[in-house]
Amino acid sequence: MASAGMAPAQASERVLQESQRAAVAKMVATARVRAGARWFYWIAALSMVNSMVVIFGGNLHFVVGLGITSVVDAVAKQVGSAGSVLDIVINGFVAGVFALFGYFAIKGQRWAFLVGMALYAMDGVLLLTVRDFFSVAFHAYALFAIYRGLQAAE
Repeated sequence: MASAGMAPAQASERVLQESQRAAVAKMVATARVRAGARWFYWIAALSMVNSMVVIFGGNLHFVVGLGITSVVDAVAKQVGSAGSVLDIVINGFVAGVFALFGYFAIKGQRWAFLVGMALYAMDGVLLLTVRDFFSVAFHAYALFAIYRGLQAAE
Protein backbone atom coordinates (compact mmCIF):
# COMPACT_ATOMS: atom_id res chain seq x y z
CA MET A 1 0.00 0.00 0.00
CA ALA A 2 2.79 2.40 0.80
CA SER A 3 4.28 2.07 -2.66
CA ALA A 4 0.91 2.81 -4.26
CA GLY A 5 0.79 6.08 -2.33
CA MET A 6 4.21 7.10 -3.66
CA ALA A 7 3.40 6.69 -7.36
CA PRO A 8 0.89 9.56 -7.62
CA ALA A 9 3.26 11.86 -5.73
CA GLN A 10 6.13 10.98 -8.09
CA ALA A 11 3.90 11.47 -11.12
CA SER A 12 2.75 14.89 -9.95
CA GLU A 13 6.38 15.82 -9.21
CA ARG A 14 7.35 14.81 -12.73
CA VAL A 15 4.51 16.89 -14.19
CA LEU A 16 5.61 19.85 -12.09
CA GLN A 17 9.22 19.51 -13.29
CA GLU A 18 8.10 19.29 -16.92
CA SER A 19 5.93 22.37 -16.57
CA GLN A 20 8.83 24.24 -14.94
CA ARG A 21 11.14 23.23 -17.81
CA ALA A 22 8.54 24.41 -20.31
CA ALA A 23 8.18 27.73 -18.48
CA VAL A 24 11.95 28.25 -18.46
CA ALA A 25 12.18 27.36 -22.16
CA LYS A 26 9.44 29.88 -22.93
CA MET A 27 11.24 32.61 -20.93
CA VAL A 28 14.49 31.89 -22.75
CA ALA A 29 12.73 32.04 -26.13
CA THR A 30 11.03 35.31 -25.18
CA ALA A 31 14.39 36.79 -24.15
CA ARG A 32 15.94 35.74 -27.48
CA VAL A 33 13.06 37.25 -29.44
CA ARG A 34 13.43 40.52 -27.54
CA ALA A 35 17.21 40.58 -27.97
CA GLY A 36 16.90 40.06 -31.72
CA ALA A 37 14.09 42.59 -32.07
CA ARG A 38 15.93 45.30 -30.12
CA TRP A 39 18.48 45.45 -32.91
CA PHE A 40 15.87 47.21 -35.03
CA TYR A 41 15.61 49.93 -32.37
CA TRP A 42 19.40 50.33 -32.31
CA ILE A 43 19.52 50.54 -36.10
CA ALA A 44 16.82 53.22 -36.13
CA ALA A 45 18.31 55.25 -33.28
CA LEU A 46 21.90 55.17 -34.47
CA SER A 47 20.87 56.02 -38.02
CA MET A 48 19.22 59.16 -36.68
CA VAL A 49 22.28 59.95 -34.58
CA ASN A 50 24.42 59.57 -37.71
CA SER A 51 22.14 61.99 -39.56
CA MET A 52 22.20 64.55 -36.76
CA VAL A 53 25.99 64.38 -36.63
CA VAL A 54 26.14 65.10 -40.38
CA ILE A 55 23.64 67.95 -40.12
CA PHE A 56 25.67 69.58 -37.34
CA GLY A 57 28.96 69.06 -39.15
CA GLY A 58 30.51 66.26 -37.11
CA ASN A 59 32.61 63.32 -38.25
CA LEU A 60 31.24 60.51 -36.06
CA HIS A 61 29.61 57.52 -37.80
CA PHE A 62 28.01 54.43 -36.25
CA VAL A 63 28.46 51.33 -38.40
CA VAL A 64 25.20 49.79 -37.21
CA GLY A 65 23.27 52.65 -38.83
CA LEU A 66 21.73 52.51 -42.27
CA GLY A 67 23.61 53.18 -45.48
CA ILE A 68 20.52 54.65 -47.13
CA THR A 69 20.37 57.38 -44.50
CA SER A 70 24.00 58.20 -45.30
CA VAL A 71 23.02 58.65 -48.95
CA VAL A 72 20.19 60.96 -47.93
CA ASP A 73 22.62 62.85 -45.67
CA ALA A 74 25.07 63.37 -48.54
CA VAL A 75 22.37 64.62 -50.91
CA ALA A 76 20.84 66.88 -48.26
CA LYS A 77 24.23 68.36 -47.44
CA GLN A 78 24.61 69.47 -51.08
CA VAL A 79 21.18 71.12 -51.11
CA GLY A 80 21.89 73.39 -48.14
CA SER A 81 19.71 74.42 -45.20
CA ALA A 82 16.47 73.27 -46.85
CA GLY A 83 18.15 69.90 -47.29
CA SER A 84 18.61 69.59 -43.54
CA VAL A 85 14.86 69.66 -42.97
CA LEU A 86 14.32 67.14 -45.73
CA ASP A 87 17.13 65.03 -44.29
CA ILE A 88 15.44 64.86 -40.89
CA VAL A 89 12.04 64.09 -42.42
CA ILE A 90 13.23 61.35 -44.79
CA ASN A 91 15.65 59.73 -42.36
CA GLY A 92 13.09 60.05 -39.57
CA PHE A 93 10.63 58.12 -41.73
CA VAL A 94 13.20 55.41 -42.52
CA ALA A 95 14.21 55.15 -38.85
CA GLY A 96 10.52 55.04 -37.90
CA VAL A 97 9.97 52.08 -40.21
CA PHE A 98 12.81 50.19 -38.51
CA ALA A 99 11.45 51.13 -35.09
CA LEU A 100 8.09 49.67 -36.17
CA PHE A 101 9.85 46.45 -37.17
CA GLY A 102 11.29 46.41 -33.67
CA TYR A 103 7.89 46.99 -32.11
CA PHE A 104 6.24 44.13 -33.99
CA ALA A 105 9.27 41.83 -33.72
CA ILE A 106 9.32 42.17 -29.92
CA LYS A 107 5.74 40.89 -30.01
CA GLY A 108 7.05 37.81 -31.86
CA GLN A 109 5.72 38.76 -35.29
CA ARG A 110 7.87 36.75 -37.71
CA TRP A 111 6.97 38.95 -40.69
CA ALA A 112 8.59 41.94 -38.95
CA PHE A 113 11.81 40.02 -38.51
CA LEU A 114 11.76 38.81 -42.13
CA VAL A 115 10.91 42.12 -43.79
CA GLY A 116 13.26 44.08 -41.53
CA MET A 117 16.09 41.65 -42.18
CA ALA A 118 15.49 41.79 -45.94
CA LEU A 119 15.63 45.60 -45.94
CA TYR A 120 18.70 45.65 -43.72
CA ALA A 121 20.40 43.09 -46.01
CA MET A 122 19.63 45.31 -49.03
CA ASP A 123 21.11 48.22 -47.11
CA GLY A 124 24.22 46.10 -46.58
CA VAL A 125 24.45 45.54 -50.34
CA LEU A 126 24.27 49.32 -50.81
CA LEU A 127 27.19 49.69 -48.42
CA LEU A 128 29.04 46.99 -50.29
CA THR A 129 28.77 49.02 -53.52
CA VAL A 130 30.54 51.95 -51.84
CA ARG A 131 33.11 49.54 -50.31
CA ASP A 132 32.32 50.30 -46.68
CA PHE A 133 33.45 46.84 -45.63
CA PHE A 134 33.46 47.50 -41.89
CA SER A 135 29.79 48.55 -42.01
CA VAL A 136 28.98 45.56 -44.22
CA ALA A 137 30.61 43.22 -41.71
CA PHE A 138 28.65 44.81 -38.88
CA HIS A 139 25.44 44.52 -40.92
CA ALA A 140 26.18 40.79 -41.26
CA TYR A 141 26.68 40.46 -37.50
CA ALA A 142 23.47 42.39 -36.78
CA LEU A 143 21.55 40.23 -39.25
CA PHE A 144 22.84 37.13 -37.46
CA ALA A 145 21.71 38.53 -34.11
CA ILE A 146 18.30 39.42 -35.53
CA TYR A 147 18.05 35.95 -37.10
CA ARG A 148 18.54 34.37 -33.68
CA GLY A 149 15.51 36.35 -32.50
CA LEU A 150 13.55 35.13 -35.52
CA GLN A 151 14.45 31.52 -34.72
CA ALA A 152 13.06 31.91 -31.20
CA ALA A 153 9.80 33.52 -32.40
CA GLU A 154 6.87 31.11 -32.40
